[in-house]
Amino acid sequence: MKNTDSCVLDVKDLCKTYIVNKRQNNVLRNVNFKVEEGEMVAVMGPSGSGKSTLLYTVSGMDKMTAGQVTFCGKDMASLKENELAKMRLDDMGFIFQQMYMMKNLSVLDNIILPAVKSSKIKETRRETVSRARELMNKLGIGETADNDINEVSGGQLQRACICRSMINRPQMIFADEPTGALNRTSSEEVMDELTKLNDEGTTVMLVTHDAKVAAKCTRILYIVDGNIKGEYNIDKSLPIRDRERALNNWLLEMGW
Repeated sequence: MKNTDSCVLDVKDLCKTYIVNKRQNNVLRNVNFKVEEGEMVAVMGPSGSGKSTLLYTVSGMDKMTAGQVTFCGKDMASLKENELAKMRLDDMGFIFQQMYMMKNLSVLDNIILPAVKSSKIKETRRETVSRARELMNKLGIGETADNDINEVSGGQLQRACICRSMINRPQMIFADEPTGALNRTSSEEVMDELTKLNDEGTTVMLVTHDAKVAAKCTRILYIVDGNIKGEYNIDKSLPIRDRERALNNWLLEMGW
């Protein structure tokens, strides 16, 4: 899917409501924002503020109750379920806190699985495997290709998930707490890889509760009770420590 506009994701008056025990729970309320091509946007906020729901709804994994979400010029509410599934497979990449992988497949086979399932990728399996190995080498996990997923560390597995998210050359990567299950060293390694991908032009939107992670992004959306209460642009020319300090000060102002 070719994006002719610099805006990859355009969200207007987005609402998401759940009915629990006959009571209405308004998780997202009239949310508005855009993500431009090449941005790396972090969504932050208190627990229960709607961060993950926002990510799942704008990526088409969850249905919106009202509003409009346009991804690469396509109105997602107008798409049928199979069209949404195809969009998620071909044009979006996903990374989750829990590293979902097929237990009966090797690390390499897990990475190439989306490309095998996609009609967008016009290449032989050998070419796909070659690209996957290139991605793995780039992320420093080339030696794990033939391992079972229980034979690698959490940090290696999450980097494998990044490779998998990239294999179909997506327009945008969505990541939900991608470092949440990792120790600090692995977390920094994974964020370094995501930052490199973003520097090379991949658009990223991630949910995080970690200011050190968010400080590596270009912009922060701060959500409270389903509303975006503030936005913060990060000056990436500053050293990382200065970015972290400035962001922490802003988060305190927001009531973090």
